[in-house]
Amino acid sequence: MSRDTAPLRVAMIGHGFMGAAHSQGWRTAPRFFDLPLRPEMQVLVGRSAEAVRAAADTWGWAETATDWRSVIERDDIDVVDIVTPGDSHAEIAIAALNAGKHVLCEKPLANSVDEAKAMTDAAARAADSGVMAMVGFTYRRVPAATLARDLVAAGRIGEVRQIRASYRQDWLSDADSPMTWRLDKARAGSGALGDIGAHAIDLAQFISGQRIAAVSGVLQTIVGERPLLAESRGLSGTASTERGTVTVDDLALFSARFESGVLGSFEASRFASGRKNSLRVEISGSTGAVAFDLEDLNSLQFFDATAPIETQGFTRILVTEPEHPYVAAWWPAGHTLGYEHGFSHQAKDFVEAISSKTQPRPSFADGLQVQRVLASVESSAADGSAWTTIDTDQKEVRS
Repeated sequence: MSRDTAPLRVAMIGHGFMGAAHSQGWRTAPRFFDLPLRPEMQVLVGRSAEAVRAAADTWGWAETATDWRSVIERDDIDVVDIVTPGDSHAEIAIAALNAGKHVLCEKPLANSVDEAKAMTDAAARAADSGVMAMVGFTYRRVPAATLARDLVAAGRIGEVRQIRASYRQDWLSDADSPMTWRLDKARAGSGALGDIGAHAIDLAQFISGQRIAAVSGVLQTIVGERPLLAESRGLSGTASTERGTVTVDDLALFSARFESGVLGSFEASRFASGRKNSLRVEISGSTGAVAFDLEDLNSLQFFDATAPIETQGFTRILVTEPEHPYVAAWWPAGHTLGYEHGFSHQAKDFVEAISSKTQPRPSFADGLQVQRVLASVESSAADGSAWTTIDTDQKEVRS
């Protein structure tokens, strides 16, 4: 990419874990991909001037601010990247879109269907003026996951018959792990269901090419109280004898019926001992199957039921060849990629969509559909109903 390429000036609202990941994406993508616009990491925004300055210095942002409202009104900002907790997504995204800024928003899109619908409506209005919005379901852009989608779309496993998806972690298995904002429903919207279950929902729909139409689920909070960090009470240090109430789920299990009638099973858990980051999707078809697991992210398991019976079995595809999605920009064949590369691919795809004025995927409408699935699982779990039908808008863009 030439330095003469027109700049695309980015402001990122929020920092922390996702801030580091998105910063890596913005910084690296233009150095490996020939992009039509040149991303510039212009402003990093956070509530604490000291903390945001330290993050900006570490990650390479040119300047910092503590007032996101003033930043999105600036003429020298083209993109607003939102990595804050879910309770602020709607306000920031709608304001940024109304100000004519392209928006990348972390998943889940919002904390409620109403907020997600308002964001989707704002994105639709902005699109009429060439302003783009995308939700950050980054795992779509792991090359092996994209390859799985491509194989299913090409008919390599035949007619889809069954879908299994799970996202299992164990970072809360210690009952004395402290409270965080992710355990507060007012800030996070939901627990394991929305935080990691949303990824399983999106990836299952993305790979299969089908959308969920109805769900039946149960939720459980396994540890109901956790130690409060002293900082959350305005004190110095980290030790605290006080405990706070967990107001979100730790474990979500649900069945899903897709629009085609195919059945699926889903699990989202933060108590799966020994599972650090196991996002797994397996799709069985009439002539084969694919299986992806994020803990082995450079591989895809592929089964071809049309092969001679004596050689049938799941084959491990090492997804590192230049013919595989995204891989040609990186290293020689056989040299693996990591978690951070998905964020570079996300930045690449978003920049290209902005330049070509085409709707990037997943769209806010895609994010709204996932939000409706999440809400329906919660509704099903609350009233014990066998099946809860997913609301839909006919005008929505389908995944």
